Amino acid sequence: MFNLSATVGRYKYIQVNRELIVRSSSDAVDFALLKDGKLTELHKEEDNNNFSVGDIFLAKVRKPVTGLNAAFVNVGYEKDAFLHYHDLGPQLSTMLKFIKGVSTGKLRDYTLKNFPIEKDIDKNGTISDVIKANQSLLVQIVKEPISTKGPRISSELSLAGRYLVMVPFSDRVSVSQKIESKDEKDRLKRLVTSIKPKGFGVIIRTVAQGKKVAELDKDLENLLSKWSAMCKKLYKAPTPSKVLVELNRASSILRDVFNDSFTGIHVDNETLFAQVQDYVQEIAPGKESMVKLYNTPVPIFEKFGIERQIKTSFGRTASMSKGAYLIIEHTEALHVIDVNSGNRSNKAKNQEDTALEVNLLAASEIARQLRLRDMGGIIVVDFIDMVKAPHRRKLFDHLRDEMKDDRAKHKILPPSKFGLIQITRQRVRPEMNIKTTEENPNGNGQQVEAPIVLIDKINSDLEKLLKGPKKDNGIILNIHPFIAAYITKGFPSMRSKWFLEHKKWIKIQPRDAYTYLEYRFKDKDGKTIY
Repeated sequence: MFNLSATVGRYKYIQVNRELIVRSSSDAVDFALLKDGKLTELHKEEDNNNFSVGDIFLAKVRKPVTGLNAAFVNVGYEKDAFLHYHDLGPQLSTMLKFIKGVSTGKLRDYTLKNFPIEKDIDKNGTISDVIKANQSLLVQIVKEPISTKGPRISSELSLAGRYLVMVPFSDRVSVSQKIESKDEKDRLKRLVTSIKPKGFGVIIRTVAQGKKVAELDKDLENLLSKWSAMCKKLYKAPTPSKVLVELNRASSILRDVFNDSFTGIHVDNETLFAQVQDYVQEIAPGKESMVKLYNTPVPIFEKFGIERQIKTSFGRTASMSKGAYLIIEHTEALHVIDVNSGNRSNKAKNQEDTALEVNLLAASEIARQLRLRDMGGIIVVDFIDMVKAPHRRKLFDHLRDEMKDDRAKHKILPPSKFGLIQITRQRVRPEMNIKTTEENPNGNGQQVEAPIVLIDKINSDLEKLLKGPKKDNGIILNIHPFIAAYITKGFPSMRSKWFLEHKKWIKIQPRDAYTYLEYRFKDKDGKTIY
């Protein structure tokens, strides 16, 4: 019988383990974040990626466009970056004055404690009133170049640390809305206000909960050092030029997601290993021993089962347990996800309970897929219809819980009468898109699913057969000889594992006439049963 409370409880209360797997190649570094062995995030850092979110440039205004109330700015990309008036920041006048003083060498004090703060610009003003063509200004990348568009930028700068985000030319202290305790918010605000340098605002991040003043002060000192190093580069700097580089992707991931549930960080490159170990020692002293150098002949992504998960997770169809699956479609305007129960055995009491069970599974997988593919913009999910309002509410709450770990800003609307849930998710870099199909080995020029996906399909189909009506006439698998050899050879073979799991011996019959990815389940009389 389907136990709803047990199902929901399984998602909430089990202690999770997180691992970061870092793979290095000649031209890129890949980062895979695992949650209990399951791939939840995949990132790639390429040597030629000169525009990462968080980088700061000394840029030159190409031309303000009054009709758009925005300006096009040269940051060194083939297409000019777009800077809207609302992204200038209220203290633009102060920043422009500061840049002029530092770049000419007249200002050598970068602390801002004695620097006069100008009046805020009019929040409903016009771009041509505050900046001019050929003017230099500091801008920060807030969205990487996507498709045919240049980078999106802001001149309201922020420097992110482990616990704090420092905002120059401001005095405001604010606390993350994800910190729910009012007492903790007040404590953190009081501590940060007492140590905050004049001329800098501070945003207190969620991970600052429970931290002592010494840890916060150290984080603030690191950010001030980064600010000073950036300012030194401004003297006689050409425009455009990058003056502050955001942390490499491994360090930025660790900065944002590292916590006590991390059990291991595995790196297959000695130089990267030393860098990651130093950074972990800085943000979590005593934990650097969990950083391990991977040095065995088996490729690191294969050892941790990541290659297989990539092949099975990035296609149009994403499989879930018990035969359920998602269909994920992409258009220029939005992403559409359809939830399907599949041809599964129904152990629940009724259709409503089955729909709820599948929808809860789908919500967890959708939260993973959004992070994994880094899907942004508008996402519409068509869940299986449920009649009962408490069930719709449970699904909505569960989806919100599953997306709590998502670092991208997002908003989830409650289910509509048609069972649709709409999600908006911040898009700051191109979507992770990995080709999972391969050229058909039969040589007809078509694309077919990766063979490794075939094994998962056979496993799933076999499970459905064995859980369905009893097959007194046996089960025979007809399949291409190469795949037959893969299933039957070695110890323990896949067929042996089937026998141990299902207590049923599956006969394998190679068929020369079959294509590589073709298979049929038959009974002893030769009748196709699946």
